Amino acid sequence: MKKDFELVSWAASTNIYEVNTRQYTPEGTFIAFSHQIERLHSMGVEVLWFMPITPISRLNRKGSLGSYYACSSYTSINPAFGNIDDFKEIISIAHAKGMKVMIDWVANHTGCDHEWTITHPEFYKRNEHGLFYDAHGWDDVIDLDYTNPALRAEMINCMKYWIQACDIDGFRCDMAMLTPVDFWMQARTELEPLKKLFWLAELDPLDQPDYMQVFDSAYTWRWMNGAKQCKQEGATHIYALREILGHYQQILPLNCSPAWFTSNHDENSWNGTEYEKYGEMALPLAVFSCTWRGIPLIYSGQELPNHKRLAFFDKDPIEWSAVTKLHNFYAVLLGLRKKNKAFSSSGSPDNLSEIRNSVEHHVLSFKRQNGDSVAFIMINFSQYDLANVEFETGNFENSFTELFSNEKRRFDANFQYIDLKAWGYTIWVN
Repeated sequence: MKKDFELVSWAASTNIYEVNTRQYTPEGTFIAFSHQIERLHSMGVEVLWFMPITPISRLNRKGSLGSYYACSSYTSINPAFGNIDDFKEIISIAHAKGMKVMIDWVANHTGCDHEWTITHPEFYKRNEHGLFYDAHGWDDVIDLDYTNPALRAEMINCMKYWIQACDIDGFRCDMAMLTPVDFWMQARTELEPLKKLFWLAELDPLDQPDYMQVFDSAYTWRWMNGAKQCKQEGATHIYALREILGHYQQILPLNCSPAWFTSNHDENSWNGTEYEKYGEMALPLAVFSCTWRGIPLIYSGQELPNHKRLAFFDKDPIEWSAVTKLHNFYAVLLGLRKKNKAFSSSGSPDNLSEIRNSVEHHVLSFKRQNGDSVAFIMINFSQYDLANVEFETGNFENSFTELFSNEKRRFDANFQYIDLKAWGYTIWVN
């Protein structure tokens, strides 16, 4: 499939950090969060994705604070977070550090007392009783009607507002497959002359491949669920995971990137933290997310690491400690993506290739290469310590350094031998 829009240049080997403003600090405000940007920048975070920053409807509100995803206006700020100037200040700080800012865009539905229910009731679908409704089982939102050209035009105007008022750098589009693909095509076509943005879709391209003619990146639920099943079944082999990776390689255009993740706001709140889902597999999966072709998504608090499910509709702050134990772990991985040329041409089909190893039912081994820059990655997706694992290097003669241990080794044969601890990983770069 051909993608109709070019990827914005800064996104070729970027990473995205999801900000849950409500739960990030005890204050739950933009100003309070702004004091964390320097720490995140030092960790290597390049893109801040904010969960919806718009006000939340009161009608049919869930819990004490309601869902971010049930908005009452598309062009206002949730007063609990601060005001428009506070958000502009965050963008100013981020941009000054070379970081980007994306906002969450909920196009399929609004909250039940959105201002349009009064000013533009014709924008909504109605059931057989003439009432607004939601077709997906959510009782705090109501569906918009994309057969109405006036709705489409107004929705695009609202998206323009955030580009013009705040100079945002992209949209993460909530449940993008529930909104017609031709609307996203229309929106991106109209917004592209204003500013080239990064577009992330909450959908899996294996299920909705036609949407990848518009979007730059999309979720990888199939991989996420496959990894969870693998762990729950005892991680006896990774053949099914390899098959899933092959499907993504086949379906995605070269200028589209899969988005890899082990947690996000939905997963954490409803399905459990990555440690509940994956246990010891969580860190090897994070290594995979940061080294395979695509874009890693990191959720608020994963650098702690956070072992708590955060309430979705009520105040429930992340329990930050003085030390974020995985700060350096992520800094090493994100720095690798930024500084090592082997990861800088993610759109090239030759940039990533699997390499043979002697324990292929447990170990995923692959190579990233761009010219003379090479990285070899081996990940043990099993509970077993593995000794003398052989992996092919393709007669690439050079001196290599292991990223985490700083061990140095000369590669001067077609293969090397390494030891991998249970759930261990190793990255060798020249």
